[in-house]
Amino acid sequence: MKKYFSLVLFAHTIFAMPFAFIGFFLAISSTEQEFNWLKLLLMVLCMVFARNAAMAYNRYLDKDIDAQNPRTAIRDIPSGKIKPNEALIFTIINSILFILTTLFINKICFYLSPVALAVVLGYSYTKRFTPLCHLVLGLGLALAPIGAYLVVAGEFAMLPIYFSLAVLCWVSGFDIIYALQDEEFDRKNNLNSIPAWLGKEKALKVSSILHVLAVVFVALPYFNSNLSWFYLAGVLFFALLLIYQHSLVKPNDLSKVDRAFFTSNGIASVIFASFFLLDTYLRNQF
Repeated sequence: MKKYFSLVLFAHTIFAMPFAFIGFFLAISSTEQEFNWLKLLLMVLCMVFARNAAMAYNRYLDKDIDAQNPRTAIRDIPSGKIKPNEALIFTIINSILFILTTLFINKICFYLSPVALAVVLGYSYTKRFTPLCHLVLGLGLALAPIGAYLVVAGEFAMLPIYFSLAVLCWVSGFDIIYALQDEEFDRKNNLNSIPAWLGKEKALKVSSILHVLAVVFVALPYFNSNLSWFYLAGVLFFALLLIYQHSLVKPNDLSKVDRAFFTSNGIASVIFASFFLLDTYLRNQF
């Protein structure tokens, strides 16, 4: 199991999982549905299975590209830690488990499960034909809050869509920052990304715009629900961490990209979700 956790970078689940919890408890607080441990477990399993499938398939599909890139040549498939067929089988197993899990939730989640898989698996192809690949990755993770909301409520609503739009912009923005490292490699190998298309300086501006939009979208639920000032404190904290992230990366200095990508985004996601959950808990108590 250890080598498969390495293949799918299981720790990266921290990016989208907190927003899935937001969607789940948003449905409980804004509808007449009650908390259910089984539904929570099924939601978490869906998140894990979908992300395992997406990451494993990305590694499988990009195995030849990763082998040529000095930065990624140490990954599990190019380095020989995992065989390509093992990654593909792992993808298929997790995809089947994802669909089967939705079968035990409700009809709408089951019917939409192939659509969700198409998005998260399809992302891996996008860098081959469009620099907007970052937005497709963002869309894949943006399914987390609306999907978790559907687990509980079984129907669509506007509030979780605000959070999904926030995740779309937030993830797309930090993925552009991460892609700065491969600008030259992507350009030489006819791979598409915002940095390869626009250059580092303009790519960082696009990332900044997306992150401003992300803050706008996480702020909007405050004006469309009964969230309190405590939630606004979480929005402020989220915004400050995005500003901090951009302060770490310069067009001529990418030495702190990993800190910007992994550390600040992981903290932003967890802390923001914690503010939301505490706000929801305190409102229910008092």
